[in-house]
Amino acid sequence: MLAYRSPSRRLKRSRGAVLAGALGSAVALILTGTGTGTAAAAPPAPDEPVRSGQAWMGAGTRIEQGPGSSAAGGITPMDTSGVQGIDVSHWQGAINWGSVKAAGISFAYMKATEGTSFKDSSFSANYTGSYNAGLIRGAYHFARPDVSNGATQAGYFASNGGGWSQDGKTLPGVLDIEHNPYGAMCYGLSTTQMRTWINDFYNTYKARTTRDVVIYTTASWWNTCTGSWTGMAAKSPLWIAHWGTASPTVPAGFPTWTIWQYTATGRVGGVSGDVDRNKFNGSLARLQALANNTA
Repeated sequence: MLAYRSPSRRLKRSRGAVLAGALGSAVALILTGTGTGTAAAAPPAPDEPVRSGQAWMGAGTRIEQGPGSSAAGGITPMDTSGVQGIDVSHWQGAINWGSVKAAGISFAYMKATEGTSFKDSSFSANYTGSYNAGLIRGAYHFARPDVSNGATQAGYFASNGGGWSQDGKTLPGVLDIEHNPYGAMCYGLSTTQMRTWINDFYNTYKARTTRDVVIYTTASWWNTCTGSWTGMAAKSPLWIAHWGTASPTVPAGFPTWTIWQYTATGRVGGVSGDVDRNKFNGSLARLQALANNTA
């Protein structure tokens, strides 16, 4: 953050200084297109509150599993074999998607919305940039079951980045439903109410897009907050978050996982700082089939 200057001191700046600052800003903008990515502010530390609208995929997962630390050597093991992906939000800052692609990343999901009124400030840049770089991309919605019903949030998501088109490069949207980073783990809902909420989100999203929504969650959250519900196993692909393990634990009712978020402290060329890393459970052809709805 820049140091504070009084209005009178700011007015005394020379025109030359203003021009130099403008040129510096222009150079910085050029560099972000060719460098390794420009970091935004780091997410809140684990002991700091997350402001409404500022959650990210894994904000609740770290409450259960711990934040990890790249500085401490990262989380191991990390399964970097097979088809690799990342998920991002505005917390990653400006991303050089060409470098991400060159680093061997095949797919990327980015935050689009949260609740009923929050849109991620970097969504458009990430969604377009990843597509233009040749990645298979998709959008996710951070669920807030404490602020509205599931149908309302599914509609908001579908209207603000969560849509789908059969272009071979767009994945179905994700319902990111995890430990509440703002309060009570299950958002104040009973297991029956949570099942209804998720089912309403699913039905509305499918009606809007024709696709089955992908569910991102942890085994602990799902088993606790839905009562080990089996009702989505035959509908939604599972994106499981389980860090620092050689094999993820799958929630009750799901036969297997489709995507595995195996670390929150990964590193990838084109992204400055930590980034979530993920593995797809299958070949690149199967990932393309998921995008095309031919899986």
